[in-house]
Amino acid sequence: MAFTLPPLILHPFAEPTVQNKLVESSRANLMMQGLLPTGERSPEDLDRSLLDGRYSEIRMLFYVGKDVVRWIEQSLDFCERQSELRDLGIRYQSFAALLVNHSPITVQTKLRKWGVGDFKSIFTRALGLNSMLADIPPRTFLSDEFVRNYYRYADQLFQCRQNQIAFPEINDMGFEFDIFASGEYSRMLEREWAES
Repeated sequence: MAFTLPPLILHPFAEPTVQNKLVESSRANLMMQGLLPTGERSPEDLDRSLLDGRYSEIRMLFYVGKDVVRWIEQSLDFCERQSELRDLGIRYQSFAALLVNHSPITVQTKLRKWGVGDFKSIFTRALGLNSMLADIPPRTFLSDEFVRNYYRYADQLFQCRQNQIAFPEINDMGFEFDIFASGEYSRMLEREWAES
């Protein structure tokens, strides 16, 4: 039996300068590793560029995580309304593991089409950050150490939450879902409404 879950809808969150900060951060990181010439940039300037980019990554992942947490909550609500699923002990962690480790091929294909290669890391870190942050703190509230290595902390936060409780794996239970950008989903609904 197949169960169609609510779609995972990702909302836009990018600020106009984010792309430039991410590119500059990547270049600064390569320069700091000696893989690109530094030109006249000081180590402090390179570190500042790296930290600006990493903070932008934290912001983006936080908002992705908000959308994923919303989807997990909607999926848990769906299970609660299905008599076949209600008493199986399906938890937040069940859907987090499904998304990270067993996303449907259609979801993986769409993410790759969007240019997302390592979606597992993105979802892991997004959920990890959302297990700790209720909102995005200003940059000055975060230590340079955390910002510089946030991805390691986020990976550990994800694992910590996954290991808090025993949960059933649900990858073989016939759960299906789609993923949409919010604009794409809105246009699809508008077409369906116009046709009905």
